[in-house]
Amino acid sequence: MARKFSSKPSSSIQISKPIFAYVLLFLDAILVSLIIAYVPYTKIDWDAYMSQVSGFVERERDYGNLKGDTGPLVYPAGFLYVYSAIQYVTGGEVYPAQILFGILYILNLGIILFIYIKANVIPWWALSLLCLSKRVHSIFILRLFNDCFAMTLLHAAVALILCRRWHLGLIIFSGAVSIKMNVLLYAPPLLLLMLKGMSISGVISALASAAFVQVLLGLPFLLSYPVAYISKAFNLGRVFIHFWSVNFKFVPEEVFVSKEFACCLLIVHLLLLVVFAHYRWCKHEGGLIQFLHSRVAAMKLRNAITSSFSLNQNSNLRFLTQEHIVTTLFVGNFIGIVCARSLHYQFYSWYVF
Repeated sequence: MARKFSSKPSSSIQISKPIFAYVLLFLDAILVSLIIAYVPYTKIDWDAYMSQVSGFVERERDYGNLKGDTGPLVYPAGFLYVYSAIQYVTGGEVYPAQILFGILYILNLGIILFIYIKANVIPWWALSLLCLSKRVHSIFILRLFNDCFAMTLLHAAVALILCRRWHLGLIIFSGAVSIKMNVLLYAPPLLLLMLKGMSISGVISALASAAFVQVLLGLPFLLSYPVAYISKAFNLGRVFIHFWSVNFKFVPEEVFVSKEFACCLLIVHLLLLVVFAHYRWCKHEGGLIQFLHSRVAAMKLRNAITSSFSLNQNSNLRFLTQEHIVTTLFVGNFIGIVCARSLHYQFYSWYVF
């Protein structure tokens, strides 16, 4: 006998993603409150942050003299502005700072939920997985790391880019870089997406806006001790202590700290970016080289746009979906993390979402 199939809709539970996201935020806010109330704070970098900020508030502008108990200041100027404001609001006390970071955690989670809902790449129930990391709660609420502000701004920039607010997204992205430079791991895939979604003149103006933010934030230091500021805040050759690293821990220390090892990782990083750009991120455009060639042709023809170029541009925009934007940015960042010579435990917040 032939089997009859019911025409009734599936009985599987379907819940509105935005509503479920609000429920998750409410429940996580309760959890954050309980953590602040009952879990002891872990002292790591907070005192060092406050010492470095105190020097800045006392009008010290030589980056070489801004120090804490963990060493000299190694973050760009945005870090000082953010933590100066925190010190002013909290008086340098841990408990009110934990409340502030708890609010920041919920804000960051809300932005992350918006990104995944906008990209529409996971089912509604999978949104709950974004709230389950014990370590991320600890990084935000119990350790008060500057990674929290940097990644929240970065996620805000991604959300703006999903809404095609490229210039504002680049300004917020630059603000995130000014707090911690790990955000630059997003720069290569972001530049590729900009070339897809904007005209050449638009890309140049957006990059100029991001550069202006860096100059503006660093102006007090650039006018007084420019060499000290640039060498300390943007030191790309800094070597972390092997003992504290959780990446390449199996590598002997003498190899770990060598320039040869750093160069090898840089080469692998660049090769992986090129491979992913060519075979994954630009596959609909015929590969990376074909895509770049089309953009160069577009620049040459900017004063006399042809119909063929218009079709090519529309094709690029058609493939620039929210899913493509999120996947490209997050995968590009993770490639950089895999090739990073040193990672500390708080760096987990760079890629957990």
